[in-house]
Amino acid sequence: MRMRSFAAAALASAALFAVGCEEAEKAVNKGGDTPCNEFVQQDADKQRTTVTKFLEQERSGQEPPDDRMVDAAIASIELMCTAQANPDTPIRKADLTGIFVPK
Repeated sequence: MRMRSFAAAALASAALFAVGCEEAEKAVNKGGDTPCNEFVQQDADKQRTTVTKFLEQERSGQEPPDDRMVDAAIASIELMCTAQANPDTPIRKADLTGIFVPK
């Protein structure tokens, strides 16, 4: 009985830790200020977090971006970053105006 209680408490703690880590990463994520050289080195999940935060910054007060919008923005940002001569260019410089982000 005691072992089950301990296991349940450990599982609950692990779940809270995982949620906390995700929120902490989002809090320290630069969003639209992330430079291309950092963006292209991120794994797919981190890129999605970065672009989602960027779109939320740009679309403040509107409904959150959906998966299709995030996917299309990632493609546009990747295109800009691979064609960009300056690796320090922030991803917010990608031309998303009128397509995903209202001007």
